[in-house]
Amino acid sequence: MATAKLMDFDKALELFEPVLGFEVHVELNTNTKMFSDAPNPANELYHAAEPNTLIAPVDLGLPGSLPVVNETAIRSSISLGLALGCSIAPSSRFARKNYFYPDLGKNYQISQYDEPIAFEGSVEVELEDGTIVQIPIERAHMEEDAGKLTHMGGATGRIQGAEYSLVDYNRAGVPLVEIVTKTIFGTEHRAPEVAKAYVATIRDIVRSLGISEARLERGNLRCDANVSLRPRGQEKLGTRTETKNVNSMRSVERAVRYEIQRQAQILADGGTITQETRHWHEDTGTTSPGRPKSDADDYRYFPEPDLLPVEPAAELIEALRAELPEQPVARRRRLMAEWGFTDLEFQDVRNGGLLDVVVATIEAGATPATARKWWTGEITRLANAQEKDATELVSPENVAALQKLVDAGTLTDKLARQVLEGVIAGEGTPKQVVDSRGLAVVSDDGALIAAIDEALAAQPDVLAKIKDGKVQAAGAVIGAVMKAMKGQADAARVRELVLERAAQ
Repeated sequence: MATAKLMDFDKALELFEPVLGFEVHVELNTNTKMFSDAPNPANELYHAAEPNTLIAPVDLGLPGSLPVVNETAIRSSISLGLALGCSIAPSSRFARKNYFYPDLGKNYQISQYDEPIAFEGSVEVELEDGTIVQIPIERAHMEEDAGKLTHMGGATGRIQGAEYSLVDYNRAGVPLVEIVTKTIFGTEHRAPEVAKAYVATIRDIVRSLGISEARLERGNLRCDANVSLRPRGQEKLGTRTETKNVNSMRSVERAVRYEIQRQAQILADGGTITQETRHWHEDTGTTSPGRPKSDADDYRYFPEPDLLPVEPAAELIEALRAELPEQPVARRRRLMAEWGFTDLEFQDVRNGGLLDVVVATIEAGATPATARKWWTGEITRLANAQEKDATELVSPENVAALQKLVDAGTLTDKLARQVLEGVIAGEGTPKQVVDSRGLAVVSDDGALIAAIDEALAAQPDVLAKIKDGKVQAAGAVIGAVMKAMKGQADAARVRELVLERAAQ
């Protein structure tokens, strides 16, 4: 694949105005699929299941099978629509979106078209410097997911160059809510940052509602980023591209920046932009052509004849509205003030996706400062080394219990890091690891005095220096004692005993 020519980003913004739009798909964590009683693989079960085992006749489109709407999915969709500031339609209905692709067994997708369940909303997005951007929401509609294709025989695992493809229908029929923005103007040079912040905000909203794991790396949350450029001073919109299924917030940011630079160079050279889907390549930080982008007319939408309209009671809508959690921006500002964090300290937590686990750790008994220290420090370091998410390694309750042992003087910070490794390795709670490994701090005076005497015997001049007022010389003895006791000595008590000896 030939490398595209890119214009300098700042130069591109001098010549063109970026225009954005996003389609975010949220997998709902219902127990069963959208239109069948097959298990919903949006949870851990999906990743362990054999292909084509979590299916029902409806998911495959077998003759005679009829869909039945998942009530929980409807409630979750209403809650999400309300959290996006949308109006909830008193009556909405499903439609058939017709297209042939192997991962849709019935050759159409049950979705919503002109009658979505939620419409006309707005989301408040906060950028890293505190700037607030309002993102207009056109609609949030319910639909089913497609299956998954695995391309075999190629060098990259993508369809380009593959010899054949395998299809797994485990994901077919998983409940989705697709959130579609209106056209977004005015982001200018911050367009990539806005893209990243918007996806992060959607993730925070759906997690706070408890309706999805919203993990991009697992496909629970998927973003399609639409980018077009128009020359400065021109009203007519440019031709857009749609970069599909970008699987991290950083990649969303990079993909938007890349498309701005790529399109700007093509337009400046007198070329035209093709309306198409594009694939994002994480390894090279580039996009490549997918397929020509279809418009709504090409899908031949018509009302789904096997499903009745969805008509939620006004009482249900108001009950779900009353249960809405605090909006992400308001929540972050409240927590930052309550915790007394600086902007940088809070950004470390937020950017690491650690806000919820820090909250849970504080609720379990840790202070805000110690909770932040553990999660953004040692736990993140270990997670990066294992190429895992930090929240997968250890529970907030165990982190709080570990800190309590440090606060009680049972552990030093160094010993606590060893205990943490034991907890992550599955050796039990922090207390159990301390007991099994014998890692508690030694504060028994008898044992400490014996170690001090041995250290002083090896350094006979140290005691005289301390008596002469050179108190810093005690550090050599303390270091020797700590080394002899493998870091388990109570350093503060060792210092007290050394100074007492010098005063005798």
